[in-house]
Amino acid sequence: MKIYKLNSEIDLAKVMQKMGVDKVGIEIMKKKRSVYIFYIKNINCAAANILKQDALSIGAELAVPIGAPNCKNKYFDALLLCNEKHLITLSKKELTQPFGLKDLAKQLKNFVNLPKFPLKIMGVINANEDSFFEGSRFKGNEAVKQIEKMIDEGADIIDLGGVSSRPGSVYPGVEEELKRVSPIIDEIYKHKLYEKAVFSIDTFESKVLEYALERGFKIANDITGLESDEYAEVAAKYNADVIIMHKKGIPKDMQKNPFYENVILEIDEFFEKRIAKAKNFGIKNVILDVGIGFGKRLEDNLALIKHLEHFLHFGYELLIGASRKSMIDMIMKKYGISTFPSERLPGTLAIHQEAFRNGASIIRCHDVKEHFQALKVYEAVKGFDV
Repeated sequence: MKIYKLNSEIDLAKVMQKMGVDKVGIEIMKKKRSVYIFYIKNINCAAANILKQDALSIGAELAVPIGAPNCKNKYFDALLLCNEKHLITLSKKELTQPFGLKDLAKQLKNFVNLPKFPLKIMGVINANEDSFFEGSRFKGNEAVKQIEKMIDEGADIIDLGGVSSRPGSVYPGVEEELKRVSPIIDEIYKHKLYEKAVFSIDTFESKVLEYALERGFKIANDITGLESDEYAEVAAKYNADVIIMHKKGIPKDMQKNPFYENVILEIDEFFEKRIAKAKNFGIKNVILDVGIGFGKRLEDNLALIKHLEHFLHFGYELLIGASRKSMIDMIMKKYGISTFPSERLPGTLAIHQEAFRNGASIIRCHDVKEHFQALKVYEAVKGFDV
């Protein structure tokens, strides 16, 4: 039995219809405002009956398919609707119950008092000629000037990468990667730019990672999600934060018919395993990145942005990186409009604002100035009280 938190603004009626909830129940429950909506996957019939009674006794609700109370099916999906007080009560009450409810209680407890993190903007610098957005490519002194510009514009973090991970790209080898990024890393170190901002190295190679960490970099941005043991050892050695990103497949073929039974739960399971690995290697802090566009369909990307807050239950900062990505073009093509990366800033700002609203605190982007303004204005409006 697994649960995941849904965005409270979803179309409840639509979700319940798909589950097979009866029409009367849908009409009653869709009118109720719930701060917490949990989708429960494969709950045992006996467990559901107990949970439903416990939920109703405190004013919460459990939506189940027609015939569920009579155990027509042994396992099915359910929807728990509750507020914070209900959540706290149920996370304690179900600890004494059988049929897997003890484990459910532990899962619910992780969503009590979800952490909040301050906004950080991460500017992107690419030292390669084949990154998908031409405006992010810089070399030598040009890169240093752009880094200083980004810092002045509001970047808290600068993420430097030397190889493209766009769909269809092929890794050129560690020596070529190091050849591209080392001159920029050396300039950053020489001018002590690491004192003005936090620097992140976008690499999955331990040799490149160590070169950067030795010269003032503090974050390891790993698109393989800490796949390499050697990489984990190097990150732990330098006490680096590690960005654990999810992807399905490798860049060369990751967008060839990716498929998920449930993208939220699959990525949740991936994060659980990789966080455990990080801890085993002595890595003290991780940042989670759901990997927008990395082996994902448009529907997967939209689901991850919509329900991003779910992943805060791990207790770590969430990074979102959808800057100028093809999902924007996929959306616009529905309106008969094709877009190039250079035309996707408005769509990028819309996605990143929504991701920020749904729990992301690190926004990885190509356009620092525009993001700083948009997100700071959004914060001011959201936080304003009469």
